[in-house]
Amino acid sequence: MSEWFEVWFNTDEYLDVYQHRNETDAKKLVHLILEYVNLESNASVLDLACGAGRHSVLFAKKGFKVTAVDLSDNLLRVAKESAEKNNVNIDFLKTDLRQFSVCKSFDLIVNLFTSFGYFECDAENLKLFETVNKYLSPSGYFVLDYFNKTFIENNLVKESRDNFNHCTLVQKRHIEKKRVIKDIYINGNGTTAHYKESVRMFSREELISAIENEGMKIRNVFGGFKAEEFDEINSPRIIIIAQK
Repeated sequence: MSEWFEVWFNTDEYLDVYQHRNETDAKKLVHLILEYVNLESNASVLDLACGAGRHSVLFAKKGFKVTAVDLSDNLLRVAKESAEKNNVNIDFLKTDLRQFSVCKSFDLIVNLFTSFGYFECDAENLKLFETVNKYLSPSGYFVLDYFNKTFIENNLVKESRDNFNHCTLVQKRHIEKKRVIKDIYINGNGTTAHYKESVRMFSREELISAIENEGMKIRNVFGGFKAEEFDEINSPRIIIIAQK
């Protein structure tokens, strides 16, 4: 049986629902990263769970050698089209992060926009940090951009409704067993499609402990794309920069 992300991320509707994840936010995040990591001009970058490739393309436009990994055929197709449109070369790989394997190391590895916590088993989720440590070059950097668990708990919007492409989008959210779960209903043309998201909520302490357990050192912890200081109550995101 397919897992929720295998189904949902391969739909055309996914990109419509998340169209607010725009180029402006991606540029802010890439700018933040490059302000706080020290990379040579020809450094290698690995984008784990690259999605539609927004960040990968921006890194490539800066002249870095980029490898971008995702499981979704649909998102990789969009990412490849974006790379071609921007005239940049990116090495795209289709793989499950749990089986990721290459024969090289990277100066910067990123996992951005809450592309973490999708698996039901904590050991499989936390394997990400083992993978990062394995493929990070000496003194290389790792950046994790994830939602702030406490902010989500205190500000969860239980239901929202929007319209797009002559369809009605209903999103219902709840928290259950340390996971934030979203049921997505798309109503149009007399039919209703139902998709699901289920993401494990890790606290700041859990994330930092998992990263440090792999021998990486925490360099910075921010609460937003403009390098805001992390505030457990008010920060919508947690952005961790670590170094091997």
